[in-house]
Amino acid sequence: MTILTRYIAAAYLRIFGLCLASFIAIYLVIDFLEKIGRFLRFEPQWTHIVQFFLFKIPEIVTQVVPLAVLMATLLTLGMLSRNSEIVAMRSCGVSLGRISIPILAIACAASIFVIVSNELILPETYRQMRHIEQVLIRKKSSNTFFRQNNIWHKDSNAILMARVFDPTHQTLRGVTLWNFSGGMNPSRRIDAEQGSWDGQQWTLWKVAVRDIQSGGVAVTSQVASMPINLNLQIEDLKVVDKYADNMGFLKLREYIRKLKKGGYETTRYEAQMHAKISLPFASLIMAFLGIPFALRGGRSSGIALGIGASIGIGFAYFIINAILVSFGQTGVLPPLVSAWAANVIFALSGIWLAMTLNR
Repeated sequence: MTILTRYIAAAYLRIFGLCLASFIAIYLVIDFLEKIGRFLRFEPQWTHIVQFFLFKIPEIVTQVVPLAVLMATLLTLGMLSRNSEIVAMRSCGVSLGRISIPILAIACAASIFVIVSNELILPETYRQMRHIEQVLIRKKSSNTFFRQNNIWHKDSNAILMARVFDPTHQTLRGVTLWNFSGGMNPSRRIDAEQGSWDGQQWTLWKVAVRDIQSGGVAVTSQVASMPINLNLQIEDLKVVDKYADNMGFLKLREYIRKLKKGGYETTRYEAQMHAKISLPFASLIMAFLGIPFALRGGRSSGIALGIGASIGIGFAYFIINAILVSFGQTGVLPPLVSAWAANVIFALSGIWLAMTLNR
C-alpha cells in the first residue's frame, strides 16, 4: 500500500466513521422518542430499555451503512478537491482510478460486513431485542414467542392440525394427522390426545388410527403411542423466526424450501431472499456512484452539497429498491430481477457519470 493510498483511505475512514456514528445517533434518538412513551407505561427497569437499544444497533448499522458510505465519499472527495489535492495528484500522473481504489475497497468491505452481519449477528440480536421488549419490558410470558393455537402444518403427503401447543413441555394437544396417497386421496386419519417432541421426532400418545380403504370404509385401531416422521421441529413454531425481514439468507432459503415442499407459494419470500444479497451491495454501488458525482463538482463541492446530495441519492435508491422488490413479491417481476434492478440502475448511472466526467 502506497503512501497516497494510505492517505486517502485514512481520510475516508475518518469521515466514514463520523457519518456512520451520526446516522446511528439520529436513528437512535428518533426511535427512542417514538418508543419511550409506550415502554414507560409498563414501568420497566432502565437497564432493560438500554439493553433493548443496544441490541438494536446492529440492525441500525446495516440500514445506514450505504448512506454513510455515500456521504463519506462525497465529503472526502469534496474536501480533497477544495484543497486542490485532487489537482496535485492528477498533475503528478495519478489517475482517477487509482484515487478511487481505496474508497471502493472500503465500500466493498462494508458490503461484505453487512452480508456477514445479516447471517450471523442480526438474527441473534433481533431475537434478544424481541425477548427484552416482550418479556422484560412488557412483562409478557415467554410463551408469547410461540404459535399456540390452531397449528396447521403440511408435509409432502400429510397434513397435521393441532389445537394447542404447550411450549413449556414441548407438546401438541388435540392432534389430527391426515395421510394422503396419490392425487391427495386420504388414506389414513390419526387422532391423538397429545404429541411430544424428544429432540429427534414426534411421538403421538393415546392414538386412534383410521385406515381408509376403497369405498370409503374406515378400519379403526387403538394404540398407546406411535412415532411419526414429520418435517416439523420446535423451531418451526417460533413466531419470531417467521419474520423474513430478520432471517439470514441461508435460513430464509431453507424456509422457502420447506414451503415449496409443502406446496405453498413462495414468490414473496424469494424476492426477499435475493434482496438479502443485493441490498448489502448498495454500499459499493453508492461509492461507485458518488465518486464521479463528487469529482464533477470540482472545487465547488462543499459540505452542504455533499450532505444534501447523499441524502437525496440515498433516499432515491431505497425508494426505488423498495418499489422494485414489492413488484417481485407480487409476481410482477421475477424475484431475482426485482432484487437487483435498483443496483443495476444506479450502477449504470455511475458509469454514465464517469464516462461524461471532464478528466
